[in-house]
Amino acid sequence: MISHVASAAPHGVQAVPICVEVDVRKGALKVSIVGLPDAATRESKDRLIPAINNSGFALHNNEIVINLSPADLRKEGTAYDLPMAVGILVAMGVIPSDAVACCWFVGELALDGRLRPLRSVLSVGECARQRGGRRLFVPIGNGPEAALIRELDVLEVEDLPSLVRFLRGRDTIKPSVAAAPAPNQQSACLDLADVKGQTLAKRALEIAAAGAHNLLFYGPPGSGKSMLSKRVPSILPPMSETEMLEVTRIHGSSKEEGFQGALLRRPFRAPHHTASPPAVIGGGPKAKAGEVTLAHRGVLFLDELPEFPRPVLETLRQPLEDGIVTISRAAHRMTYPADFMLVAAMNACPCGWKGDPRRRCVCTPDKVKTYRHRLSGPLMDRIDLQIEVQSLPIREIRRLPPSESSKVIRKRVVAARRRQMKRFGCATTTNGNMSPAELCRFCRVPVAVAEMLEQRLEALGFTTRGYAKVLRVARTIADLGGFDDIQHEHLLEAIAYRRFDCEQDVFSLQGSSPAVG
Repeated sequence: MISHVASAAPHGVQAVPICVEVDVRKGALKVSIVGLPDAATRESKDRLIPAINNSGFALHNNEIVINLSPADLRKEGTAYDLPMAVGILVAMGVIPSDAVACCWFVGELALDGRLRPLRSVLSVGECARQRGGRRLFVPIGNGPEAALIRELDVLEVEDLPSLVRFLRGRDTIKPSVAAAPAPNQQSACLDLADVKGQTLAKRALEIAAAGAHNLLFYGPPGSGKSMLSKRVPSILPPMSETEMLEVTRIHGSSKEEGFQGALLRRPFRAPHHTASPPAVIGGGPKAKAGEVTLAHRGVLFLDELPEFPRPVLETLRQPLEDGIVTISRAAHRMTYPADFMLVAAMNACPCGWKGDPRRRCVCTPDKVKTYRHRLSGPLMDRIDLQIEVQSLPIREIRRLPPSESSKVIRKRVVAARRRQMKRFGCATTTNGNMSPAELCRFCRVPVAVAEMLEQRLEALGFTTRGYAKVLRVARTIADLGGFDDIQHEHLLEAIAYRRFDCEQDVFSLQGSSPAVG
């Protein structure tokens, strides 16, 4: 008799359906697994026989052939143990064939028939839902994560005998309940109230968080660049249910050590500047996801930006523009989501003291130029806000009044995001990633103001992309102020956050400081 049982195989951050076909015939006891299994999957046959026998279902003399279809897709890991065991028991007549209709199975078997939890099953649950599955059977411990897929009944199973009793209608299993989000997802984050002064930098941070804009802080050591950057998560809005499922599925599929259950906070990734291109952008023999994908819907923080190898920095250009990254290898081609907010920090010169009134810079002009040319023009053009952070005297820091807390700033950010969600009709579209069509529709400015803006930006050497970035930032500034239309002062402030002389000094601001509301 031949049986068919549904399961799924991880493929990047998604999962593809797998049909486990089992043929049981009389003969010498033997289990064969075909369908391009890896070593761990091939070893399943050595777990299946004792697990089924020790669960009270004697295999006797049966020749068993298991096919994992489609056969041209490589199957990896131990998650196919349970569907293969169920397929054998259905083919033997122990489990009625109609009992497994619309049911999906995933889990690793121990030799005594118990089930061991897997690292992540959310992508399997999503695949089952899309293919019309009604029930997903998982090991104890994987239920709350898989139950995030609301249209699916997720049933946690302790061992093989209890599963057989349920499928025979002799026992009941209560569906798992999804893990409840924490009441305050940002309670454990660092707070901006810890940062004294730096009004302009905090204003830029608020704008960046409100519109999901890319941000660069530059200035002398100890001025607070990293301190400010690490507090970005504390003012970001909470993730929507769709975003939470995306992020959880990505991190589960990446097989990171320490990953457990649903992720309720936006990711904050901070790779060291010695990281390789495959580690940051993704790659390797199996085209795995990199830091840009693990930062999806969150923040990628690059400290000491010019210290990163130029190949690493240049690979950021595509995901910063498109929100995805495509990795091609001889046997793999993967497209991963990479819609992240880039926050970077750097010194203004190799010694770090250029522009600091208390310390003398010892770098020659050639050294400064070489240092800054590590950042290409196309990469800098993709950074919406470029802010100088000046160091403050210790006496001034001590006398400064308490700063606004992240909780207060976050309320304004959330309000601005709600305006964007209402405008775009989508919780995941922000001013920072609006399309050209949306830019033309929602970032209109009066003709007289547009002519002045064009003349000013051309004089400053802005590209077309830089012009679009100014409009996007101005739209966010207007949202923070509660304005339906972009005002003249919003454009001036947006220009001031990006104004630099490309030919002489990419960081030299010209004119007056932006108006801070």
